[in-house]
Amino acid sequence: MDDAHNAASGDLQQRVAVRRCTRPAVITVERHAHLAAAAYLMRQAHDTAVVVTTDDKNRRPIAVITETDITQAVADHRDLNEARIDELVGPEPVTTHPDTAVGEATRLMLSAGARHLPVVEDGRLVGIFDIADACRALVGTGP
Repeated sequence: MDDAHNAASGDLQQRVAVRRCTRPAVITVERHAHLAAAAYLMRQAHDTAVVVTTDDKNRRPIAVITETDITQAVADHRDLNEARIDELVGPEPVTTHPDTAVGEATRLMLSAGARHLPVVEDGRLVGIFDIADACRALVGTGP
């Protein structure tokens, strides 16, 4: 790629806020659900992750369960109908704010080794930003 294209892509990443690329986090699950429920929800929504949230009205994200987590559980011979999501929940996930620049959010994902960032505003889950959203912003296509 030429330098002009790289500069334009860099400018785009700094100008576009995550809120323009964020998808509503419609796929949420509570921490005591079975892994099979998370897998089912992902399949129905054609998505690669579910956000585990608190049970209160704020729906604060406490974890992200991904296809990789489900695959690992299967590889470990866990029964997805018996294993609970809270058995996989580790530290709270890295999150971002809707006004964060796409480039900054992408760097955050890379440094954290995450492919999904819950988007939080005023302590409440408002959406999810993932690596595919970052790529769409980079190439200038919509969600």
